[in-house]
Amino acid sequence: MHVLSLVCTLNASPAPSSTQVLSDQVIREFEKLGATSETVRIADHQVPPGIGIDMGGGDEWPALREKVMAADILLLATPIWLGHPSSVCQRVLERLDAELSETDDEGRLLTYGKVAAVAVVGNEDGAHKVSADLFQGLNDVGFSLAPNAVTYWVGEAMHGTDYKDLDATPDEVASATRALAVNAHHLAGLLSAKPYPPS
Repeated sequence: MHVLSLVCTLNASPAPSSTQVLSDQVIREFEKLGATSETVRIADHQVPPGIGIDMGGGDEWPALREKVMAADILLLATPIWLGHPSSVCQRVLERLDAELSETDDEGRLLTYGKVAAVAVVGNEDGAHKVSADLFQGLNDVGFSLAPNAVTYWVGEAMHGTDYKDLDATPDEVASATRALAVNAHHLAGLLSAKPYPPS
């Protein structure tokens, strides 16, 4: 089982990132289950806007797409900005829209059989809204969602504490992170053994 995390912080490496911290915690839970993993910070790559597989002009999405296609589980990790997923995360969804035109010999989207999960961090309320937006988009382009397919942390509104600055992971976040990994890993195993029928 292989997990790919696309970290959609606005900050390129090596800037500290709460989104990266939560993604790393999710990945550790998957690795406890025997999964291999890779993490990509999207801001480190040239991913222009568009809904094509390759927008040309140095577009790095085609190489990232290959990683998505090689993964059994996709983790989309985003901060909350103004009540929404980051613009980087929205761009990933828009680029994934191209998958609606890609099918196998039996008419199934190439994303069928792949499981998606979400990690959200922010300093204000909105994690449920953001995860709902991402769930719908990921499902639209063919990913399957396990129960409790999100983990999140939201700090007090109008407050300056970031997730990366916490002394310890809150128990509730750790529990949600564990449930996400266990359920997504289980569903990916089921879909690998018994693929969806032809469309």
